[in-house]
Parts: sequence; C-alpha cells; structure tokens
Amino acid sequence: MEKPSIEIRQAGSADVEAIARFNIALCRETEGRELEPATVSEGVRRFVSEPARGRYFVALIDGEVVGQTAHTFEWSDWRNGEIWWIQSVYVHPLHRGRGVFRALFSHVRELGEADADCCGIRLYMERENEGARQSYQRLGFSETGYEVLELLLPRG
Repeated sequence: MEKPSIEIRQAGSADVEAIARFNIALCRETEGRELEPATVSEGVRRFVSEPARGRYFVALIDGEVVGQTAHTFEWSDWRNGEIWWIQSVYVHPLHRGRGVFRALFSHVRELGEADADCCGIRLYMERENEGARQSYQRLGFSETGYEVLELLLPRG
C-alpha cells in the first residue's frame, strides 16, 4: 500500500466532532462499550479549549482527519520533569498500516524532545491488544513493570 502524504497539526475546535467520533469508535473496538456521544463531545471540547490539560493532534490525508492522539501531563518529582501520557490513539480503519500513527507519534516525540520539561513519554493500552503492543514496541516503547489501577468516582 502506498504511503500517503500525512499532515499533522494540533487539533482545534473544528476537530471536536471528528475526535469525539473516533473516541467512541476506539472504545467500541477496544472495550466493546458504547459511550454517550454528548458526554464525549463535551469532554473533547473542554480538552481542546483548555491547553493545560494536554493537547490533541490530528493526522490529515488530503484534508480529511484520519487519525488522532492526545497527550496529557504528569509531573515526576523523581525526574524533576513532565512525563507525557499518550492517549486516545485512533486511526480510521481504512488508513491503518499506512504510517498514520507513526507520523502522529513522531510529531509528539519531537515536541517532547524540544521541551525542556518533558523527560519521557508513556502510554497505556488494553492488555490483550497485541497489535498495538507490537506497534508501540517498534516505536521504542518498552514494558515498565507498572500496573495501572483506577478508582472511578460516581461521575466516571
């Protein structure tokens, strides 16, 4: 399959609905759950409009959004720097295997390397998602030995 020309840019308010649709599809594919579209749209809208929370980036081919990722910030006092957490990774099924996520990740990595506060990049994924695991390992990610636990509050 031919590698297309992929443009990466920071997402803005015009991208909210596309990102929300992708997030709904992501949850359906990885967890088999349906999310409430209005809640997801509002969550994406808030994230995009409040840069202190993090940033979304979108990948475009011929002007169409075909993929996305976001990163959030975690302060590491052990490292005196920020760890950027990659999340909401999604590439439209018709564009998988064409270098879209690689382009998105390369963009985030370059930004991190240029940011004096960024000391590392992490992500979490569904344990059983072997395809994602292999993709991430090809990009240089390694297992940490940490387990992610959560306690969702009534709103979550």
